[in-house]
Formats: sequence, C-alpha cells, structure tokens
Amino acid sequence: MAVTTVELNTRVGDTPLSLCVHDERDRYVSQRLREEGVWEPYETELVLAALAPGDVFVDAGANIGYFSILAAARVGPAGAVYAFEPDPGNAALLRASATLNGLADTVTVVEAALAREAGSAELFLSADNLGDHQLFSGDEARDSVAVAKLNGAAYLAPRVNRIAMVKVDTQGFEYEVLAGLMPLLQQLPAAPRLLVELTPYSLAQAGASGRALVEMLAELEAPMWIIDHIEHRLVASDAEALATWCDNVAATPGDRGFMNILVGAGLP
Repeated sequence: MAVTTVELNTRVGDTPLSLCVHDERDRYVSQRLREEGVWEPYETELVLAALAPGDVFVDAGANIGYFSILAAARVGPAGAVYAFEPDPGNAALLRASATLNGLADTVTVVEAALAREAGSAELFLSADNLGDHQLFSGDEARDSVAVAKLNGAAYLAPRVNRIAMVKVDTQGFEYEVLAGLMPLLQQLPAAPRLLVELTPYSLAQAGASGRALVEMLAELEAPMWIIDHIEHRLVASDAEALATWCDNVAATPGDRGFMNILVGAGLP
C-alpha cells in the first residue's frame, strides 16, 4: 500500500500534526488533504470546540482518521478516542497516523463497522473514493471484502462512562450504527453531542430512511442543528423539519442530497 504523509493545516496546541493518506487512487479525502491539509473545515471547528482534555470521542466511519487524530490531540492522554473503521486499508493508515503523532495510547482503532447486531458483513468498495465504501451493494458493481460488525453499546459500555461527542459518517449505514448505540446514549449521565451525516438516498439503499433516522434521534430529546459548512454556522432545526426534508429528497428520483446535522447543545 502506497502511503503519503501530509502535514495538517489545523493545529491543536503548538504541536504540528501529520496524517498518512492514500495515493492518487483516492480523489476525495486524501486528495483534498494533500492539496489543502484540511478536510471539512467547519466540521473540524465543531469537533475541536466540542472536546476538552480528558474527553471521550467516538468516530464511527473513521476512514483514514482525520477527525480521530485531531480529537486525540485535543483530548490528550487523559482522554480517549474510539475509531471504528471496517476497511483494512483505511484502518492501517489510521494506526500509522496515531503512531506517527505519538497518539497510539489515546486512539483505539477498531477494525469493524458499528451496527445494530454484531456479526459479519460485506463491505462494497469504491475504486476512486476510498471513504465511500458501503455496507450494502448499492446500484453499481463493486468489489467487496468481508468485515466484522459490532454493536456499539455492547462494545463501549464496559469501556466508557462518559462520551463528549460521537461522529457518525458511514455512507448510508447511519441508522444501523445509531440503533446499536442508542441504549448506551440514553443511559449516559450526560448526553454527548452527535455529528451525523444525513443522506436519504443512501439510507434507503441500506434498508432504512432519513425520516426513520431523524425520528430515532428525536428520542434523545436534544436540540437539532443543520451544519452550514458554507457560512460556518449552525442553523436551528427540529425533527419534523428534518424528516420532511428527508421525505422530499427521497421522493425525488436520483436526488442524492445530503446534509450534516448536530444533535445536542449548540457550539460557538
């Protein structure tokens, strides 16, 4: 596996951070990091603003570990990052980045997908977007690899008694991930903030729906925000507005619109 190391433009404290990225095969996350040293700038600000030294960060769909490495630098040795990434190549880069930055003791890389039920699954691989692997066959021919699935609540409950933030970006598998996490999220003494990608098209392909995901998140009885990555602001919303948006997208053939949402207390 060809590996390139890039220095990130975002610093946490005075220490520069680097990330191991894919070569030119990946035309998305790795390419952007090679060119600009940053991925999703506003989401980066939100993650760092939500975390403090000693916190716990859960990264479901960690890809090559951009958010996991930044979070680990932020929470420090008294905190913890649990990074779940089923793709062996992405997980290998994440481990390499954790070691490179001296964060291997803070980042636990779990080479598995979070799901409602533990077991095994096929991960269908994108040839040119190595962060777009999917746990369903979709509408195009893809090679696949067998991966493990874990129930998030069962895995994390014995290991943590608090979580500051959970990021879920799993290419349409978000409903399954959060269904597995909900028993833990509902019993934590303080509710974590959730950063969730909402893509009705992919959710439907995975056997769920945008409305089902939003309605499940509404059970947490927490504020909901649309993340405006263009104007770098949070836009207050609610479950019915978000669910209606999902219905409208799902009713439009070929519409692959998506948004990132924050569930929980707002941030500056």
